[in-house]
Amino acid sequence: MLKRRAAGILMHPTSLPSPYGIGDLGPSAYAFADFLRQAGVNYWQMLPVTETTRQTHFSPYSCCSAFAGNSLLISPQLLYRQGWLDKRQMDALPTLPADMPAFGRAAQLKNRLLNAAFERFESHSSTAVDYEAFCERHRHWLADYALYKVIQQRFPKKKWAQWPAPLRDRDKIALVAFQNEHRGAIAREYFIQYLFDRQFSALKRYCNDTGILLFGDLPIYVVYDSADVWTHPHLFKLKPNKTPAFIAGVPPDYYSKTGQLWGNPVYDWQANAKSGYRWWLERIRHNLSLFDLLRIDHFRGFEAFWQVPAGRKTAVHGTWIKGPGTDFFEALFRQIPQAALAAEDLGVITAEVRELIAAYVLPCMKVLQFAFNGKADNIHLPHSYERNCIVYTGTHDNNTTLGWFKRETTAAMRRQIAAYLGRSVTQQTIVQEMIRLALSSPARLCVFPMQDVLGLDAAARMNTPAKPTGNWQWRMAPESLEKTTAGRLRDRIALYDRL
Repeated sequence: MLKRRAAGILMHPTSLPSPYGIGDLGPSAYAFADFLRQAGVNYWQMLPVTETTRQTHFSPYSCCSAFAGNSLLISPQLLYRQGWLDKRQMDALPTLPADMPAFGRAAQLKNRLLNAAFERFESHSSTAVDYEAFCERHRHWLADYALYKVIQQRFPKKKWAQWPAPLRDRDKIALVAFQNEHRGAIAREYFIQYLFDRQFSALKRYCNDTGILLFGDLPIYVVYDSADVWTHPHLFKLKPNKTPAFIAGVPPDYYSKTGQLWGNPVYDWQANAKSGYRWWLERIRHNLSLFDLLRIDHFRGFEAFWQVPAGRKTAVHGTWIKGPGTDFFEALFRQIPQAALAAEDLGVITAEVRELIAAYVLPCMKVLQFAFNGKADNIHLPHSYERNCIVYTGTHDNNTTLGWFKRETTAAMRRQIAAYLGRSVTQQTIVQEMIRLALSSPARLCVFPMQDVLGLDAAARMNTPAKPTGNWQWRMAPESLEKTTAGRLRDRIALYDRL
């Protein structure tokens, strides 16, 4: 349960300015934290920070591990300050555009730097005084992840189900032989995760020390070609050849006549229950070590989920299957009683899902862009909010508020917006009016994307669902924080008792 009124900003670290292709955990992240503190913002919400891949277009929701940190977020500037790189190596770095995304070039650049840092680590490992403790603390996922990554590098064009059978099936003799042959490469993956953990933990301490809480995001599903499915195939519904028997999605609805196919394998919840939900609890515990509050994406999947036989071209011929429901959450809160969770409950939500959310007093979500459909009983209109909820002007899956108003609202919607606010709105005023409406609402937590704080148009949209490429591209211009008056935002946050 959220206990006090507060405000947050949604800003993924890759969108921060930096000279290395994408934003990272370096100086610009600390500058952004300083801006949040000056503006009176209590929460910094991020998208998932797990390891992304080129194959999935660097999507933070399609990662190769549910645990491993995103190596692209490791800051070269902090590596230099921490002694892992020297001045010559830093001076030799190319400067990439600070406000244009360059994931591919960033990956090449950082891979080269991480190789150099690892070489220094191998010759000066005594300087990493907490390295062994890190490896032991994360042993339950780190060893298998590192092994998966190196095997993947050995067979770069194959998914794990296409690896040689002894490696695919995790034959102990074959795995030991591979480990012995690739000790250096495996140790490198350990070290990279150590660096990520060190940098992210330092940023979290800095934020927490200034009163800022980190708000994370946990996708319910994992990618099939991931360390998790390879390591724990029995926890998923797979065929004897280890390929998915069913895939996740949502059924046909108002927005799509054929539904959506997501491509993720679905869980074998009976097998998960038999293990006491061990993998799931480790995953949530790990994420709560990174974040102070954690949003569970597609929460309704814990009550019931839509599964489609693998090979189908659309989601039409799927089936609703009951999820673990209260059995899972009883196990979760028994093991992690203070788990601070929020439920993503957008879309078509049944009474059973509402009951599950209410049973554990989880804050749910409201989105102002969904509010103006002409119906006074729309649950996204502020007069209908319960206090224990999180209101957004829009999420990472929405257009920016200005882009939405210009491109997606009808004349009837604009009339309803004006009637609800009690004054007319224009392209020049809509963003601030929506921010004010969110701040003034009964919702305990109000979050707006940084693009809305800056008043940006549709070009700054972060993600368009069902669009496979061209997402996650927005980056904040280096001068944006200088042009944004933190004091003005702070005054408005204070006006609505959210400091």
